[in-house]
Amino acid sequence: MADEIDYNIIGNDMQLVEIELDPGESVRAEAGAMMYMGPGIKMETSTGGGLFKGLKRALSGESFFITSYVHEGSGKGYVAFGAPYPGKIIPLDLKALGGRFLCQKDSFLCAAKGVDIEVALTKKIGAGLFGGEGFILQRLTGDGLAFVHAGGTIIKKELKAGEIIRVDTGCIVAFDEHVDYNIQLVGGFKNALFGGEGLVLATLKGPGTVYLQSLPFSRLADRIVAAANFQRRDESRGGLGGLIGGDNSF
Repeated sequence: MADEIDYNIIGNDMQLVEIELDPGESVRAEAGAMMYMGPGIKMETSTGGGLFKGLKRALSGESFFITSYVHEGSGKGYVAFGAPYPGKIIPLDLKALGGRFLCQKDSFLCAAKGVDIEVALTKKIGAGLFGGEGFILQRLTGDGLAFVHAGGTIIKKELKAGEIIRVDTGCIVAFDEHVDYNIQLVGGFKNALFGGEGLVLATLKGPGTVYLQSLPFSRLADRIVAAANFQRRDESRGGLGGLIGGDNSF
């Protein structure tokens, strides 16, 4: 049984989650996610269950180590965790979700003690070879609360049986295991070459719950890198100042 924790999500676009702990309760988090904590909270960093579990987490994009925060004081304790980039935090009640939920790699933030993080390969290797975001997903298992983070605005879709939605692979945050996940090639050479969405889309087929994000971190990082490269090229050519004359003296 996982610890039953209370929480409060704070903020709008740069969210954090504050977890309230009773004496003896604990929460597990990705190394480096903690923002602040109250008195009586003890940190314990480990592989979270042995070398093999640490390696499995590393394969799914998380840190090899995981940190537990245990409330060893009296009364109510608290510890807060922040997302590593702008976006939202999604609470997942695994007990209400059937005890298992799949999420995109790197999305795990923290969870109540008793929730495990595992590697989950997609059903078809093609999804990994052509999916753009890799074929490794994370599987959260247990009956407690888990928290994942995503970029931009979050969209929750409740797919009916047989309902299909096609999504950019990077925009998928999490979905339950009843949802069939596959990869579909984009038709037409021009779509692949000029569409800006790559060669493939993820196809999600209901029934089940799906969470999507409007700004995947990979997309944001690509734009930052492109802007930085443009700036360096512009500076190497003298920039706008070089075209005007480059003399800033008066």
